[in-house]
Amino acid sequence: MRRRTVLKAFGWGVGGAVALGGGGFGAYYLSVKRDTVGKLAFDTALSIPALARSTSGASGARVFTLGIQPGETLFKDGKATRTWGVNGTYLGPTIRARRGERVEFAVHNGLDEATSLHWHGMHLPAVMDGGPHQTIAAGDTWAPRWTIDQAAATLWYHPHVHGATADHMYRGVAGLFLVDDERVEALNLPSEYGVDDVPMIVQDRAFDGDQQFVQREPLAGSLGVIGDEILVNGTIGPYFDVTTRLVRLRMLNGSNARLYHFGFSDDRRFSLVATDGGLLAAPWETDRLYLSPGERAEIVVAFEPGERVELRSYPAAHGGVLGRLDGFDDRFDICQFRAAGSLSATAAVPAVLAAAPDLAGRTVAQERSFVLASNRINGRSMAMDRIDFGVREGTVEVWEVTNDNGYLHNFHIHDVQFQVLTVDGGTPEPPLRGWKDTVLLVQGKRYRLALRFRGHTAPNTPYMYHCHLLAHEDDGMMGQFVVLGEGEQVGVPPGHHRHP
Repeated sequence: MRRRTVLKAFGWGVGGAVALGGGGFGAYYLSVKRDTVGKLAFDTALSIPALARSTSGASGARVFTLGIQPGETLFKDGKATRTWGVNGTYLGPTIRARRGERVEFAVHNGLDEATSLHWHGMHLPAVMDGGPHQTIAAGDTWAPRWTIDQAAATLWYHPHVHGATADHMYRGVAGLFLVDDERVEALNLPSEYGVDDVPMIVQDRAFDGDQQFVQREPLAGSLGVIGDEILVNGTIGPYFDVTTRLVRLRMLNGSNARLYHFGFSDDRRFSLVATDGGLLAAPWETDRLYLSPGERAEIVVAFEPGERVELRSYPAAHGGVLGRLDGFDDRFDICQFRAAGSLSATAAVPAVLAAAPDLAGRTVAQERSFVLASNRINGRSMAMDRIDFGVREGTVEVWEVTNDNGYLHNFHIHDVQFQVLTVDGGTPEPPLRGWKDTVLLVQGKRYRLALRFRGHTAPNTPYMYHCHLLAHEDDGMMGQFVVLGEGEQVGVPPGHHRHP
């Protein structure tokens, strides 16, 4: 049951639920807040995902072999946890490729049920996207291939099976996909993987008494599964040994539903240098940063010799009175950073990073509006056999997106990186001024997004747009669009009939 269903069933409004301080729900409300600050031992080194190996194919492409498999992972002392992973028991290797490179994959599904791998944030043909129309049957191998054609960025991969994405993600199938290019390599940012350029896949999980994952939704919660322990790259309570003055953290909110509000224990400032689609035009100095599920950020943090400091997630301003039920009041220690007695200092944060997004003022071929409410978009639930609309290749569109039902949502679009033009008519905050593919939707605010569609036309094979809170996506808060070439019309997905 979602929060709105539970409150209606018991006849509670927002004020009524909170007022029941002496009753069962009131006691639950008061006890549900989670706070681990100062309580973690930080006794395990942060695990760094291995870089995926590749071979050279006959066509000259780089070929990666990935196996999705079940296994067991020891997160804590005692019994191992049943998990899924890619080329291992939990999470997967970091794939790394350069702009202009041809890549090919052999993705084998070693599970006993169908799954998929979606290349989140990647510009590629729809048939290679890994969405719900590209599932891999148990025992089968999928062979997508494309040419990397976008700026350097921190992307990622994860399952995208309609109705089961949340479950497959929670079990552990995910990993980073880093795109490199000459522009970012010329900037002298921290760049040695695992040393001063550190991946951080942040996830929440809950364990039962038998050390197994439990997919627990809070009573009257609205977001889906919320865990009470934090894993970074699959490590609970990790520490990281700092050997350089500047460290670049590539941060991914890999949780199903939890919103993180990152900052350091001493409130030190750090530089946000990149978001979902790559570099910002200039670094933004801050001491707090929100990441909703699916969003990425690259931050550069300065350290002093010999110090220790914790990365934390602080309470969030979103969620309303009942936000506590979905973790908005929680406070977590995430990772401890331990600086060596002397630190090398070769990297820097330039004042200018990249060109700013350039779609404002372009000719707009079409404007569209999207309202997210009640696990629907524009009042419609996802249908695999219904393509909602087509966009014309080579054009720019503006999509206005609004969260209209009081619960947290965000919005992810496949194939493109978009520019946030305005938020409620005003200039977006600095974290929204770079290229994005996923954006947090604050209740009631209007987000105007500019998208440019280029290449990869396919009238019958759709891309997705959806809320990336995975329970919402699985429950139907998703739609489909196709990119059309000259003279093409919207078709029907393979294996389906036209939807009325």
